[in-house]
Amino acid sequence: MTNTSGRFRAALVQLRTGREVEPSLNQAETLIRQAAAGGADLVLTPENTSLMELRSALLFEKTAPEIGNPALTRLTGLARDLGIWLQIGSIAVQVSDTKVANRSYLVDPHGTIVAQYDKMHMFDVELAGGESYRESKNYAPGDKAVLADLPWGRIGLTICYDLRFPGLYRALAHAGADFITVPSAFTKQTGEAHWHTLLKARAIETGAFVFAAAQGGMHENGRATYGYSLVISPWGDVIAEAGIDPGVVFADIDPAKVGEARARIPSLLHDREFEIETPPTPSTIREAS
Repeated sequence: MTNTSGRFRAALVQLRTGREVEPSLNQAETLIRQAAAGGADLVLTPENTSLMELRSALLFEKTAPEIGNPALTRLTGLARDLGIWLQIGSIAVQVSDTKVANRSYLVDPHGTIVAQYDKMHMFDVELAGGESYRESKNYAPGDKAVLADLPWGRIGLTICYDLRFPGLYRALAHAGADFITVPSAFTKQTGEAHWHTLLKARAIETGAFVFAAAQGGMHENGRATYGYSLVISPWGDVIAEAGIDPGVVFADIDPAKVGEARARIPSLLHDREFEIETPPTPSTIREAS
């Protein structure tokens, strides 16, 4: 039975997802069950919970539409069996012959999907050392921010690269988000540079708890992800942290901390609309003189 008092226990499941759906789900299920056995009311998994595949042909071969999707069916059934809230960080869902969605789901203790969110920002980057990603080649971006109500407050859904776009997080906070999810498969290179800093910044500027379940380690597809799943308090403190390997970390959450942080620094009440003044052109300067 889900705890409906003010406080609750959250658990982040850190994975090292492979190139096949069933063994990846087996790993996820083992750790989700471990989280539930540890008293978690809310369990969160990372981006790419069921599959980590970079090759387009294999990605589409192993991906199914939402209706009848075996990964989604298994995970929603698991939430029901365990009686937990489950935030599926993301799974790949086929939405057309040429595109899949990187889709996050919030599932209630009855196994019912109460919210879903498609990753909006595509990770199209060239990193040092020849590391390159083109998510927009295979993935269709979402176009809506999403919030949902939990027994303990309101949760906003984001995914991985969204983390670098603070306007999204500010908008979720203004819409009442007390908690924000950032399920991720951050690269090792960018994670070492920016992971902790960005997550702390998003928590501080929104006054919300940030739950960031992550992928970690060297995957079958040759990609190295950073790991270090984190729970950040509304004041920017790390209150739970994983290492690199798969596992579960727990955090006991007091939603009252959201109001306390926002009262101490009420920046959400101080946003202003403004215009940007651009420098005059050289010709305008000459005419004025």
